[in-house]
Amino acid sequence: MSTIRNRTIFVATTVTAGLVLALGACGTGGSGTRSAGSGTDDAARSTSPSASAAGTAGDTGTTDPTGTAGGSSARKSSSGSGTKTDSGSGSKAGSGSAAGGGNATSDGYAYKHPCAAGQLSVSVTTPADASGRRVIAVRNNSANACGLSYYPQVHLDGSGGRTVKPLVPGGLGGAPAYPVYAGRTAYAVIDLDPSGATSGTVTGIDELNVLADGDHMPDADTRNFPLGSGALVLKPKLGLYRSTVADAVASMKTADTPA
Repeated sequence: MSTIRNRTIFVATTVTAGLVLALGACGTGGSGTRSAGSGTDDAARSTSPSASAAGTAGDTGTTDPTGTAGGSSARKSSSGSGTKTDSGSGSKAGSGSAAGGGNATSDGYAYKHPCAAGQLSVSVTTPADASGRRVIAVRNNSANACGLSYYPQVHLDGSGGRTVKPLVPGGLGGAPAYPVYAGRTAYAVIDLDPSGATSGTVTGIDELNVLADGDHMPDADTRNFPLGSGALVLKPKLGLYRSTVADAVASMKTADTPA
């Protein structure tokens, strides 16, 4: 009986020890599993969408304010510069082309290119407040500036064959021509009877003849304008070309030299 009890105890002890060892082994395996899980979690975090997005954002500079400003500013600067250059260049070229380029308002061009009769229109009008005066208007209808003589070549005549030439300002000099810009008008004023005399005037004068540029144009380009009957003509005065009628009148008053 004693032998059987001892064997029973031994077997129980052996089983218990085995269970303890088995439990110990299981505990060690669980710890190892948790470690692997921890590693797996780390790997998962390193490849998670949020980490990927952070990496991508870092590459594009969106998470770096300095990098973002620099990249955006550089792109805008490059794009803006190109746009301004193209726009500015096109705009300038377009403006030049519409008005005949740089020649439309160039004095230098006008000095080298006398006006041709075909590019001008000439008209003569009578001011309402001064019936003895005539305003000669010469308009440049071309796209380029051109040059005129300092004053138009003018003479008065009539059916009796008499011809009268006006006095003009003396002491002239300076620029080689009077420039008329594209689309602009030059004015010259002639006073048929500056003194306002009603007696001693030249009789039979009824026509005003105007050659816009006496320095370069042939006599065949002379235009004829009727004065009407009863025009009083005595020592007429002609002024220089000016850009306004008022300035042309002031110039006319200084005329003192035979043309």
